Amino acid sequence: MNLFSLSLRNIRHRLFLSFLTVCAIGATVAFIVLFSLFRDSVEQGAEKGYGPFDLVVGAQGSETQLVLNTFYHIGAPTGNIPANVLEQAQRDSGVDKAYAMTTGDNYNGFPVVGIDPEYFLTRYGDRKMKEGALYSKTGEAVVGSHVAQTLGLHVGDTFTGAHGLVEEEGHHSGEEGAENHAGEGDAEEHSHESFSYTVAGILPTLNTPDDRAVFTTVDYAWAVHELQGEDREITAVLVKPSTLLGAHNLKQTLDGSGGVQAAYTSKAVSDVVDAVDQGSRLVSLLAGLCVLLAAITILLSLIAAAGERTKDAGLLRLLGKPKSYVWMTLISEGLILTLTGLAAGFLAGHLAALIFKEMLYAQAGVRLNPYLWNADHGWIAAGTIAIGLLASLIPAFRMYRLQPLALFKS
Repeated sequence: MNLFSLSLRNIRHRLFLSFLTVCAIGATVAFIVLFSLFRDSVEQGAEKGYGPFDLVVGAQGSETQLVLNTFYHIGAPTGNIPANVLEQAQRDSGVDKAYAMTTGDNYNGFPVVGIDPEYFLTRYGDRKMKEGALYSKTGEAVVGSHVAQTLGLHVGDTFTGAHGLVEEEGHHSGEEGAENHAGEGDAEEHSHESFSYTVAGILPTLNTPDDRAVFTTVDYAWAVHELQGEDREITAVLVKPSTLLGAHNLKQTLDGSGGVQAAYTSKAVSDVVDAVDQGSRLVSLLAGLCVLLAAITILLSLIAAAGERTKDAGLLRLLGKPKSYVWMTLISEGLILTLTGLAAGFLAGHLAALIFKEMLYAQAGVRLNPYLWNADHGWIAAGTIAIGLLASLIPAFRMYRLQPLALFKS
């Protein structure tokens, strides 16, 4: 019987213990793989979440809050600023493009964002719409692909927005869903029953937070609240500078204005990623403890196997098998269990990412890529195999040192 067949027979002889060992290794690997995919997804989403807009202008407050609300549609805006700030930014010689944004309303928990339709051309290029066309007048809207899929919206459907930023409460489709939603609300979150939107188009899948928003004209908020002249305000101005010096000069100018701040988008996003990295250190510590437990499981399993098969090993030695053969029997058992658990862990980790990707995207705006294979996978595989090998060496070395005749003494 060759070494591999003998190792498989021994594993089948201790099937339950072997199964627990594989499960321990697989669960550990799956957890680490899922964490790696989540971390990479957060970093990739952060990197492409703001496009070419290196500067954002808004009300004074937290720069991170301003950037997250403007580009990632997370949290509340820092406040409103006068509409003439847009004109000031557009007149600046260091600015290539500048677009005003208005927020503050939602439809079924998805933010309603007012912005010039040229924004999509500047950020995404000449992408073909999934359905319909971009809005061209007040009251028309386009919806992100995730919103359309979740709420079942199509071109021609109408709906009424609600004031405030709320959690998603339910799924409604078409005109019926809009009518149902229009009747909901309370003192702090009420429907704008007198102002309805008509879906003019559905955006293609952009794989950015814009998939989770509804877009319309900038003046929608003014029309809803019947604001005129100097009362008109905007939430933010998205700036694509022509040069880095132009961005710096505009920031210096606007930071000196009362109640207005200009924030470097990349810096705020970097702060968020750093915060995620700090949290990942704690998760890495937990992952290390899981790896240690998996190694202990392998060690105990093989020590039990060595204790059961001392006389078998002695018989093999008496039949002429060298020490290395007995030694490699336990080593190969440990490696088979390790490789099986590793493969199961990789499969389980990616399967979990596939199962939870839509739920995580809907709740946190992080889109997991279950098909991503990165450098971490190589380190995970190498580390798991190394730990499995080290855990196998202790009982194998113990078996290696025993003398054949001594194994049969009572």
